[in-house]
Amino acid sequence: MRRLYITVISMVLLISSCKSIQIDNRESQILRRSGQLIVVETPNWSSKFGTLKRYERVDGVWLRVGEPIDVVIGRNGLGWGVGLHTVPEDAKYIKREGDGRSPAGVFSLKGGFGYGDLNITYPYEVYDSRDYHCVDDSNSRFYNKIVDSRRVERDYRSFEHMRLSSIEYKYGIVVEHNREAKPMGGSCIFIHIKRDDSGTSGCTAMGEDKILDILRWLREESTPLLIQLPRVEMEKRFKFLN
Repeated sequence: MRRLYITVISMVLLISSCKSIQIDNRESQILRRSGQLIVVETPNWSSKFGTLKRYERVDGVWLRVGEPIDVVIGRNGLGWGVGLHTVPEDAKYIKREGDGRSPAGVFSLKGGFGYGDLNITYPYEVYDSRDYHCVDDSNSRFYNKIVDSRRVERDYRSFEHMRLSSIEYKYGIVVEHNREAKPMGGSCIFIHIKRDDSGTSGCTAMGEDKILDILRWLREESTPLLIQLPRVEMEKRFKFLN
């Protein structure tokens, strides 16, 4: 009987220890500082289609907000990006500049943007001319930054206009990917309006009404995050977000 008692106690301690390790991992610590999550899940690493769900933390519990949203991501699927997460040592897919993959992982959001004013409380920038560039030239000191080309000494050859002739950037959100601007690590990652279902160059896109709903929902004080992963990784790391 004594041996059985000791065995049970040992099992309880082991289970408690495992739970503590899980709670203290890097992703869980990051989530503790956030009150809003945008979660994008894809069927696998190569799919260009995904489902977006929103969560809000209420009294310590993550609750779903609104209906799931169909999104398109990079035309070649996902690759581990540079963010707040830990990249597995055996990672097969790594996000690189120009690879047509959206970044996988956990990322801060830097604020919204668009072609005109929007009555929201979330930080929001208006790009009312084609002089605003997002630099994707790894050799530039402005790599992975949005700059006003009229106010900087231009040292870049490759960039993307923040005001397009189409609607994709009419409303958008900046994803804080590759914050330290690691050369060729990937740049100019946004959540924006989709043009069609052909896939993006590395962003996450959806209908205009959907992104407007998200922009109105986001609150800076909640430190919102983007979690973007294929199903197999989502179930490993964030299974509680069902």
